[in-house]
Amino acid sequence: MAVKPVIYGQSERPPRGDYARARDDYTCDQDFAAYTTEDHDTWRKLYARQSAMLPGLAAQTFIELLPQLDAAQGIPRFEDINARLLPATGWQLVGVPGLIPEEPFFTMLANKKFPVTDWIRTPQEMDYVVEPDVFHDLFGHVPLLFDVTYANYIQAYGNAALKAHALERSRSDCANAVEHLARLYWYTIEFGLLREHGGVKAYGAGILSSTGELEHSVKSQQSKRLPLSNASELLGCMGSSYKIDSYQSQYFVIDSFSALLDLTAPDFTPHYQQLAVERSNIK
Repeated sequence: MAVKPVIYGQSERPPRGDYARARDDYTCDQDFAAYTTEDHDTWRKLYARQSAMLPGLAAQTFIELLPQLDAAQGIPRFEDINARLLPATGWQLVGVPGLIPEEPFFTMLANKKFPVTDWIRTPQEMDYVVEPDVFHDLFGHVPLLFDVTYANYIQAYGNAALKAHALERSRSDCANAVEHLARLYWYTIEFGLLREHGGVKAYGAGILSSTGELEHSVKSQQSKRLPLSNASELLGCMGSSYKIDSYQSQYFVIDSFSALLDLTAPDFTPHYQQLAVERSNIK
């Protein structure tokens, strides 16, 4: 049975990607032969441009692990990265045609499988692409999956998200649990900052794969950089909305990946209950 495309947010056009190629779990084989010379050239330009911006702005761990992609010369094969990633942290990449539903996505993360979109943006989209493409997914997300602690956080997030889905269906006092947990994903995995050597550096994939937001997130005086180191600050993060069509007006800064893993280890059920109460009081 063919799977259906997924749309998050508001869009007037159907999602990009050939969903007819996908299996029932939304995975598909990377169609490496379909990449054109222009596709590989687009990748090389994106990789060179973004790599050159990393010093002084990106977390040192990310900079040190980026060579694990071995991808400066063109779009890499997922299987080649898996040959290095699996023995390093037990994770592996799986191809997907584009955006996929939340539960299949979280199930993959819980099972140490990271979904990677296999199509790449056009040359006209070098500066901005509406949906995550292979460059965003590989360049932004995958290097840190070679770090055991960070990889463990991603897996723990997947398990927590599956639990949030179950709680939202079964308990009225955990309404909007998935939405609140999605905000944590946004402010850590996608747009997270890390305190490093007395300053802040980017580790979130949405920042690292963006030319403009990388410098903005670290240096702009117009954006707030809020600490994320205790339960109260975690609640603030999970209760904060975010922007999908412009630079963020605020970011959350962690002390380390170990600290982030420890902070998010306890049961989130009381957090969902408190956030539900706060939301009802606002109404």
